[in-house]
Amino acid sequence: MSYQALYRVWRPRNFADVVGQAHITRTLQNAIVQEKFSHAYLFSGPRGTGKTSAAKIFAKTINCERSPVKEPCNECAACRGIQDGSISDVIEIDAASNTSVEDIREIRDKVKYASSVVPYKVYIIDEVHMISVNAFNALLKTLEEPPQHVVFILATTEPHKIPLTILSRCQRFDFKPISNQSIVERMQTILDVEGTAVSKEALDTVALAAEGGMRDALSILDQAISYSEESVELEDVLAVTGGVSQQTLTSIVRAMYEKDVQHALMQLNELIQKGKDPARFVYDMIYFLRDVLLYKSAPTLEALLERARADQPFKELAAKVTNSWIQEAMNQLNQCQQEIKWTNSPKVYIEIAILSITNGKDNQAQSAQPADSEMIARLTSQLGQLEKEVNLLKENPVVSAQPAPQRETRKAPSRSSKNSYKIPYERIRDVLKQAEKSALKQVHSQWAAFLSNLKKANAPAHATIQDSKPAAASDKVLVVAFKYEIHCSLFLDNQETIESVLANVMGKSLTIIPIPETDWKELRTEYISNQEKTTTIQEESTADPLVEEARKLFGDDVVEIHD
Repeated sequence: MSYQALYRVWRPRNFADVVGQAHITRTLQNAIVQEKFSHAYLFSGPRGTGKTSAAKIFAKTINCERSPVKEPCNECAACRGIQDGSISDVIEIDAASNTSVEDIREIRDKVKYASSVVPYKVYIIDEVHMISVNAFNALLKTLEEPPQHVVFILATTEPHKIPLTILSRCQRFDFKPISNQSIVERMQTILDVEGTAVSKEALDTVALAAEGGMRDALSILDQAISYSEESVELEDVLAVTGGVSQQTLTSIVRAMYEKDVQHALMQLNELIQKGKDPARFVYDMIYFLRDVLLYKSAPTLEALLERARADQPFKELAAKVTNSWIQEAMNQLNQCQQEIKWTNSPKVYIEIAILSITNGKDNQAQSAQPADSEMIARLTSQLGQLEKEVNLLKENPVVSAQPAPQRETRKAPSRSSKNSYKIPYERIRDVLKQAEKSALKQVHSQWAAFLSNLKKANAPAHATIQDSKPAAASDKVLVVAFKYEIHCSLFLDNQETIESVLANVMGKSLTIIPIPETDWKELRTEYISNQEKTTTIQEESTADPLVEEARKLFGDDVVEIHD
């Protein structure tokens, strides 16, 4: 197989090729030129940022036949030999597969022998945090006082796992994530030499997906080139990375802001059906909203946008949404991003996040035009007049001579959609007849503990009930008011699990009946009104023996009471 991946072909061979780490390469170059380089270095930082490459370039530079120089010549026998791995004095060790004390003792025993071909023997130990504690201890003395001809370079992505006794014996250099702009510039340089056409939008998307790693960026670019036909476009990169186009993100954000739940959920479902990664969608959405907020705050900083391009639809969206709405949406999505890491049903969490964002505070309230001073004065005057009338009514209450008209019992609305939740009104009315305040207080006192236990036992089930609250309780039944109707339907799929966890917390079994919060408020108002009427009728019949006798003879349906 003659083909080599881009990241292998274009691996840095000079310090100048190490992208985005000037603070490190400059220090190392000056130390080499002044011949003041240390005997032990620690290179730490994220994957793909140039740690091992810099170590190999360092080994070439100090052993170059033209040394001391700032860059290796890559032409002499020493440089070529170290580059192709034929010189045995530069040893690259993978600590992930050489973790034992015996492996380190072997290094310690060979260190004392002089280098055979080049001036300095260099040990490059990659992923050094993987070796055992005993192996670290075996390395201590050698690392502190190695022979004059030996240099150790330890590379790791997790420096916090390395003992302090090792850290204190090394000069530490922290490699930072490479900026998107630097990644794009490096890829463009490579593409110019390779003769491959890639659009600017595609390169930007590759850089964002790489998350600061040059090796990851080149791997994604290589994959996109193989996927595409003639030139690499944005759609090719999105297909390879599982990302979401800006057009789709703009459409979903606009739908959420305009409270169009149906359109937002349909767009999400379409993305999932196409095989898009749910976690990647949330990630892209957070970055897109970040760019919208940044553009709203400072339109001149367009160059700092990481996920979005400032096209016309983007500018229109930025002018429409409010800063507070964007911040709340980002908070909801950030919470969603944490929760979907531990679930097998990420779509449920994303749907709940979209519902929460869409049905949040009134989005239009903040964009309304401020009232003029004349209207404010008129409203203030009306408010003062109303206060006077209320005070007069309190001092001189008026008793109505006509009884209040009988209100018909509320009937459950018909629900034809198969996805809608059918509310069991009669069951809930029966619970209200037997409900006790002490039973509801007992549930409230244990509700937080119940939610915590449920989240540990079953995260998807917890997601369906977290936006709810106990509304009424009897000895055996609990009515729970849910913020959204869809949660009632999702609850039914997890009812047994939820009731089981609640029983463990409460010490007794309770059957849960869900009801949307708005329907609960109406039903509760109706029930209280009916109770007051019943009490009034009983008091009237008790106060008048004649009325009571008439009731016995003719019944409540026939008798009408007038003052």
